Amino acid sequence: MKVRKSLRSLKSQPGSQVVRQRGKTYVINKENPRMKARQG
Repeated sequence: MKVRKSLRSLKSQPGSQVVRQRGKTYVINKENPRMKARQG
């Protein structure tokens, strides 16, 4: 999982979802599980 300042490039990937949990913003991708990132 990467920690990024901007999630814009990751959320434009096919199959990605933006999820907010515990005050942090995550990008998860079921199609490509390597595309995980966290912001905050």
